[in-house]
Amino acid sequence: MNSTPCPCGSKRSFSECCEPIHNGLSKAGTPEALMCSRYSAFVLNNVSYLLASWHPSTSPEEIDLEGDPVNWIGLSVIETNGGGAFDLEGEVMFRATFEHHGELGELVERSRFVREAGQWVYLDGEQPPNVMSDIDEKLNRGEM
Repeated sequence: MNSTPCPCGSKRSFSECCEPIHNGLSKAGTPEALMCSRYSAFVLNNVSYLLASWHPSTSPEEIDLEGDPVNWIGLSVIETNGGGAFDLEGEVMFRATFEHHGELGELVERSRFVREAGQWVYLDGEQPPNVMSDIDEKLNRGEM
């Protein structure tokens, strides 16, 4: 069994966390689990999984992760909405930190997911306006 830590930061091994989802041996049970598995796929340059887990109406034809590589450093889930056992839609807001050309950066996104044929897929995402000031305020109040 592979004991390499999962890139999503779950504190579980990759073989117990995102790898079975990447390999089609299990399904992501929630939008949050799908988002974490997609983050791991970005870290590992698993383009086939990224495309397979993307809704066909919004999926690009191809993804180039090797042309201008990004070093993904960490993932934090900020909040989730919907995505329960009987929901057809869900949202996950996350912060992903990275290094690119020697500079640190972060991506904050509110991702939307839909359940199609019993399986969660990524629909789209947006960077919420003023999200950093909202997050900083919550951190200062001890709410995160």
